Formats: sequence, C-alpha cells, structure tokens
Amino acid sequence: MWIRPIPKAVSQQYPIITQSPPPYLRSSVKRTITKARLTAMEAAGSDSDGREFKNAQEMWREQIGDEGDDPKKIQWYREGVAYWEKGVEASVDGVLGGFGQVNDADIKGSEAFLNSLLHERFGDGGRNQHLVALAMLPDPLPCTIFQVDLLEPVSHFLDAARENLSQEHFVASDVHKATNFYCVPLQEFTPEAGRYNVIWIQWCIGHLTDDDFISFFKRAKVGLKPGGFFILKENIARNGFVLDNEDRSITRSDLYFKDLFRQCGLHLYKMKDQKGLPEELFAVKMYALTTEVPKKVHKTRSKVQANRPGIIK
Repeated sequence: MWIRPIPKAVSQQYPIITQSPPPYLRSSVKRTITKARLTAMEAAGSDSDGREFKNAQEMWREQIGDEGDDPKKIQWYREGVAYWEKGVEASVDGVLGGFGQVNDADIKGSEAFLNSLLHERFGDGGRNQHLVALAMLPDPLPCTIFQVDLLEPVSHFLDAARENLSQEHFVASDVHKATNFYCVPLQEFTPEAGRYNVIWIQWCIGHLTDDDFISFFKRAKVGLKPGGFFILKENIARNGFVLDNEDRSITRSDLYFKDLFRQCGLHLYKMKDQKGLPEELFAVKMYALTTEVPKKVHKTRSKVQANRPGIIK
C-alpha cells in the first residue's frame, strides 16, 4: 500500500454504531456495558469510492467471505501483488505513489525513533552488539544495525533492493550489510527463531486481513531475540478504516491497530507520529511493540516541588 493520499470520496467522520443491551441484561450488567469501550472492529468505515460499511466485519465478509473463504482470500492477495507488479516502477517515487519528496522526512523520522529505542533497550544504542533486523521497507535501516534481511513479495522491487543495497552501493564494511532477500508474502513468512533484535514492518501490513495480521505477529514473535521488538509504521485513518479498492489494502485507525495488538498478545512500548508529511496524505504513526509488559516508569516529585516550604498556619 505504501504511502497514500486520503481519497476524496472518503468521509473521515464515520458514525459510531452502538447497540443497547437487551432488557433482561440491563439491570445486571448495565454499568459494565456502559464502561466498556466499543471495539474498533465495530466502528464504521468506507472504501476509496465512498461506499460506507457498518463495521469491519461487514467489509471483510464481502471481500474474503465468511471465515476467510479460500478462493476469495487468495484472490484478495493475488490482486494486491498484481497491482504493484504491473503498474509501479521500482523507484522511490514509484513505491511512494508519486510522493517521493517525503522520503527524506520518512527516513529521518524512522532513524530518530529507532535510535531512541536502541538506546533504551540496549543501553549503548547497540553499538557494541551485533544487531540484526528484518525489514519490510524500501530503505536501509541506520548503520547501527549490522545486518538487515529484507522481505518483499514483488520480485522487481526485491531485485532493485538487492542491487541498491549491494556492498558497492551501500557500505564498504563487511560488517554492515543487507544479508538475505526473501521474496515471500508477509502472510506466508515465518522468521528464523531468535534471529532478530528488530523486526520493522512499514507500509505493507494493510494488505493483510485481520486474521493474517494476528497470525503473522504470533508467528514472528519467535524470531525476536531477548529484548527484541517490533516496529510498525503505517498510514492511519482518522476513524474506523478505509478500504482501497485499487491495491486491495486497508488503512486502519489507531484504535483498530491497538485492538489488533491486544489480540496478538503484544504490548505498546512507545508510539510517535511521523512529522513533515503533506496534509493531503494519511497521517503516519510509528508503534514500538514488545512481547513483554513494559516496565512502569515511577514518577518522582521534582526538586522544586519537594523543596517547596509548607504553609504556616
């Protein structure tokens, strides 16, 4: 899906669908239901032509059938790959949908986010460790990462990456290098156990159905080393979701993503907005996700407040 402008036909102010509890439940669980948050899957959404759906279940039922009907699901993925194979050149401007000018801002935002995480997770920023990453994005990760494996289902994109990231084009050192190139769809990939410090997924998870989203992250957990983490960088819908009928992808809202993270058994470690993008594009967020519950930061009183004299009565 890569970076995407907000479709003109899409209204970003979707109504929230609510359902009242039946009479026989109201007295016993009324307060519980009142406090419960509406799940993101129950929020309304639309497609790129402006057609509205009551919720994500209705949309997915139409796209892939009940319980993920195999022929329809296969067609969903086949059409998504075909969009990129037939009509998009393997260049920065091509994969960014004609918005190649955002590339510098994207890289700077990614580097700043990743480097802050490496310092927090590995103390020295990983400089004295042999860090390995699996990446699903068009540009190399910062050179702090010693080895990078690339995953891409579109063969001519992967060929261009292999050429651009070859030793003579990338870095002279034998230590920092792109190591493996996998031409495999995300929904079919299982990483080698315990290989990666970082698994970076950018502008591609929208092609996965909700079930395959959850299945991928549950499989990919085994690929992380101790202290390792995921980074997901994606377009964000303001509410609900937006289905792209052209490239067969879905742009999810922040709440939609967080609902899926919970179902994956992942914990939100840190989140940051990407800055410097044109207003006509979807907002982009970066999520750092861990398999363990993040440690709570215990806030202490500031010295100013601690030393403040008491009131004399």
